Amino acid sequence: MKGAKMDEALISRAIIESFTKDFLDSLNVDVAIAGAGPSGLICAYYLAKHKLKVAMFERQLRVGGGMPGGGMMFNNIVVEEEAKPILREFGINAKKFRKNFYIVDAIETISTICSKTTKQGVKIFNLMGVEDVVIRKERIVGLVLNWSPTTWSKLHVDPLAIKARVVVDATGHESEVSKIVEKKVGPNLRTKTGMVAGEKSMWAEVGEEKLLENTKEIYPGLITCGMAANAVFGSPRMGAIFGGMFLSGRKAADVVRKIVIRNRRG
Repeated sequence: MKGAKMDEALISRAIIESFTKDFLDSLNVDVAIAGAGPSGLICAYYLAKHKLKVAMFERQLRVGGGMPGGGMMFNNIVVEEEAKPILREFGINAKKFRKNFYIVDAIETISTICSKTTKQGVKIFNLMGVEDVVIRKERIVGLVLNWSPTTWSKLHVDPLAIKARVVVDATGHESEVSKIVEKKVGPNLRTKTGMVAGEKSMWAEVGEEKLLENTKEIYPGLITCGMAANAVFGSPRMGAIFGGMFLSGRKAADVVRKIVIRNRRG
């Protein structure tokens, strides 16, 4: 190949310098989102579309949460009529199945959402997990991060922290960030018991209905989104129907924007 000499150290330098620049630039953001599943990505997209600075932290190697696997590895998913405008905005193909229900390809859907979210300027850091939160004056103001392989290997390596005006828990069924906050502040979440209730068994109709209701601020500076929201409030899981996840992500973005605007004015 013509051009610059293929020097291995130069290749390494390019990766290290560019990544370090991206990470340094993400130490202070408007919004930090834990979990790059469908609801988290949708949330990030709409926030970045409104010019907020967003960084996402995904503990797995890949993004997309459970969406790439579809329903039991049949990589199609179901989306309701209510979420069709979001599919249209992203340019995702949808085939009508029955009244109010559409079939979409899980791989096309998550890859399209991820691509358009990053093109909006959202930076996604994969293989980084949330180990703790930063709390100041009874408000979440940041995340404490570590490399996922460090945690999986149970290595005693100190983490690093980033600061954010608002944190979004989009970690799915485990609602990891909300559980960390509960552990740190006690039963003071905005739930019936003040604690994370844990998700109930599958009931798609009720789960989808409750999801938007549960997408809200549960502690100052912390918003739940997607399956994490249902897990926090003790609502059912839904399975391979994703309209609620998309709508939850969009609503979470609206909630976050209002909080950021309010705090800026304050």
